[in-house]
Amino acid sequence: MTNKTIVIACDHGGYELKNILSKRLADRGFEILDLGTNNTDSVDYPEFGFALASAIRDGKADRGVLCCGSGIGISMAANRYPEVRAALVHDALTARLSRQHNDANVICFGGRTTGPDVALDCLDIFLGTEFEGGRHARRVGKLGQPI
Repeated sequence: MTNKTIVIACDHGGYELKNILSKRLADRGFEILDLGTNNTDSVDYPEFGFALASAIRDGKADRGVLCCGSGIGISMAANRYPEVRAALVHDALTARLSRQHNDANVICFGGRTTGPDVALDCLDIFLGTEFEGGRHARRVGKLGQPI
């Protein structure tokens, strides 16, 4: 992953966490493509998961960050796109394994389930961990194949 642009999006349940994560990304020198939402008014998470996935599909960014209340719905939406491997993480181990074993290109968080300190730690690990390839490459290759 070489693109210095990271796309980020959320629904109303992930808005506050998105802002915290965006600041960390900016501090680390990333260009941020923020696709919203931009307040806590109720919105539908699929729209934001789809928008982020489309940006990755279209080459606007190699990596992304998604947040919703639980992280579940928005990750499901993004994973409908074969170019996306969105991983909902809860701790350092799942953040690391999402990259090492699954070559995740999108990290997902629950704004109501994951505290800011844990999310920031997970983001840093996600950004700093490489895909191991090897036996995992065959499996990851199958994720983008039509069923």
